Amino acid sequence: MTAKVTPALIKELRDRTGIGMTKCKEALDASNGDIELAIANLRKAGMASAVKKEGRATNEGKIGHAETPECFAIVEVNAETDFVVKNDRFQEFLKNIIDEVARTNPASLESFLSQKFSKENGMTIDEYRATIVQSIGENIQISRLKVIPKEADHSYALYSHMGGKIVTFVEIAGSDAEEALAKDIAMHVAAAAPEFLNPEAVPEEVIAHEKEIAKEQVKGKPENIIEKILEGKLKAYFDSVCLIKQKYIKDDSLTIEELIAKRAKETGNPLSLVGFTRWSLGQS
Repeated sequence: MTAKVTPALIKELRDRTGIGMTKCKEALDASNGDIELAIANLRKAGMASAVKKEGRATNEGKIGHAETPECFAIVEVNAETDFVVKNDRFQEFLKNIIDEVARTNPASLESFLSQKFSKENGMTIDEYRATIVQSIGENIQISRLKVIPKEADHSYALYSHMGGKIVTFVEIAGSDAEEALAKDIAMHVAAAAPEFLNPEAVPEEVIAHEKEIAKEQVKGKPENIIEKILEGKLKAYFDSVCLIKQKYIKDDSLTIEELIAKRAKETGNPLSLVGFTRWSLGQS
């Protein structure tokens, strides 16, 4: 009986073999939808030695980055062991992937995996990844990517910590000559791990949750002071998780907001912190 070759079946074969979607569809078409036969045929063709490796946990890896005249690119690639992460083949793969992301500015990880690899005619990025799985002998996954386009009169800094296990990025508007300040703040972001840029960026549901926690903590207090206590607790929360409200790690007499305002006054430029990124390895 012939099974229908559905997108779900193609995805299952891809997940089990590491082979690209196109090749998986061809293999399933040839096997009349029999996934086990498709796997056997792929193995015979030397394409599916990565079978079963795809399901292994990839808890190690590295966050890489690249810069072009137009943008910055950040990519996380994972492997099973730190030993493989230090392997030259893994490092070469990571560099190639970062360069491809920076060059092509993909809309999503899914679209990136299906696009053609520029250094190998006819091979998709995901098929290239599968060849690395085969050659290294460990599960290798591209888990996420981000591209930040450059703008005029903006300053940028990218900071890599712990050998690529933490990577941070900071963007300041108002001048293209504040790379040093951006770098200092990027280092702060690595250490202080802010979750949001400013209080306005905190989702309403998060604020509501924090308020509920605070209300539980002030039960039994006089009604006339409960509101002030709640305001104080919410402010303390913002000071903890919002980058511009955090105390600067190099000078705790200043918040990040005050640090930027001080520099703006010194230079006469209308500086503002417009964005940051903090990735740690394996972060969801």
